[in-house]
Amino acid sequence: MSLGQQWLDRQPARYKFWTKRRRWIRGCISFCLGLFLWASFSIGSTSAQFNSRQVEVPDGFGVAIHFTDPKPGEMELLEASGIRWIRADLVWLRTEVKKGQYDFAAYDRLLDQLERHNLRAIFILDYGNPLYDSGFSPHTDAGRQAFARWAVAAVKHFQGRGVVWEMYNEPNILPFWSPRPNVQDYIKLAKTVGKAIHRTYPQEVIIGPALAGSVNKPGRKEFLEACFQAGLLEDWSAVSIHPYRITRPETVARDYRQLRLLIAKYAPPGKQIPIIAGEWGYPSSTAWRQGKVIDPTTQAKYLGRQWLNNLANEIPLSIWYDWQNNGPKADDPEHNYGLIGYSDPKQKRPTYEVKPAYRAAQTLNQTLEGFQFNKRLDVGRPDDYVLLFNQGNQVKIAAWTTTQSPHKAIIATSAGSFRTLDYLGQNRKTLNATAQGLSLSLTDAPQYLTPTKANALLQLAAAWETLPLEQIVPGSQTIDVPLQLRNPLPTPHSSEYRFPNRNHSPLDKPDPSSPR
Repeated sequence: MSLGQQWLDRQPARYKFWTKRRRWIRGCISFCLGLFLWASFSIGSTSAQFNSRQVEVPDGFGVAIHFTDPKPGEMELLEASGIRWIRADLVWLRTEVKKGQYDFAAYDRLLDQLERHNLRAIFILDYGNPLYDSGFSPHTDAGRQAFARWAVAAVKHFQGRGVVWEMYNEPNILPFWSPRPNVQDYIKLAKTVGKAIHRTYPQEVIIGPALAGSVNKPGRKEFLEACFQAGLLEDWSAVSIHPYRITRPETVARDYRQLRLLIAKYAPPGKQIPIIAGEWGYPSSTAWRQGKVIDPTTQAKYLGRQWLNNLANEIPLSIWYDWQNNGPKADDPEHNYGLIGYSDPKQKRPTYEVKPAYRAAQTLNQTLEGFQFNKRLDVGRPDDYVLLFNQGNQVKIAAWTTTQSPHKAIIATSAGSFRTLDYLGQNRKTLNATAQGLSLSLTDAPQYLTPTKANALLQLAAAWETLPLEQIVPGSQTIDVPLQLRNPLPTPHSSEYRFPNRNHSPLDKPDPSSPR
């Protein structure tokens, strides 16, 4: 068995507005830049495209898979979850067994299934091939050219089917880049492949580098900066990272901020390059890193919080790792990242265990379908998350807290009733808001609120123009920040906005995360 085959067979480690009536937002509102990744695409279009339209739920959510031929009932279960994307390895050594001869039949079958079930694909161009460079990751001119020829052949074969191409998988760590990670070798390969694809197929979408681990850990930012300095952002439409951590999902905001600033430093003039959470999950395992345990219930809560928080941080596409558990051992984290349980591959008609995380994904997707993230509302505590979504003048709220103890929060709303739903689609009830607002008990699990009739104050909140997450102001200079309000109400309304006086951002606090 070649080294390349051994690496392939190893499963990757985974992954505030003031009104005359009341105070809306006191100052720690999070804004959405509006530079979401949105694919204006239908299956069978000429190519996938990025533009600045905000992504609608559930168009920015997906899962990682490890199959080309699904088991009976599997695609129906995938579609019913509401996700819109899959991410899968397009493995070099399995599709070029003889030099210069390419066989993509297995991936044709997979794409046929995806199209039938309203799913899009990210295909990862990855790993070595024993036919070249002794099976190691391509590191010679000959190996790089062979990899590029294979990549162009794949793009040619699948063009017009909405595939997004990802340049390798976790090249900054072993075992994925072999014999040892080398950023310059990766840069040479990525440049060769990007130029080769865009020379013939300039509209094809390439992303990278699928960086493993927290951006703020040693060596990670340096790897990215080397890639950006070398000009890889010229060919990439988005930057993909895998921000695994043992801490709660919300701690990722610091990673995203650092990466946004780094991209802005090196992006070609006028080019907007979003960040993609290309792979990230939590295992429902009895044993995990540093003695931590994540039970299935916590996994489900974290999924909803991760995806919602990503939207609030301008992340237009989130891929959960994993679709299915990779093994039967409860004490092995690598076996337990899935939304559904493990099924023996020898079973011809498997019975699927639907885990709470699957229900959490399905509830989020169905409840917020067609809605866009608008802004985060401040309710007085930085660890309380109240996210406002809208679809035109219709509004909904997703809310939770990162504290362990439930507590009350007051959301500024007009008087009226709200239907509520928990993160698993259960415990439906009605809450009534008064002239003082809506009193809501926040827990560590997301809950969803829908006004039973038009709520004027929430509509006004949604009508405020959304601003960037941060503005860069050199030295002692000042900048003008335009702020527009569209009045969605049939009567005139007067409002004023007050910015807080803050000396620092919560994002400046340390972010303890996992070694990855």
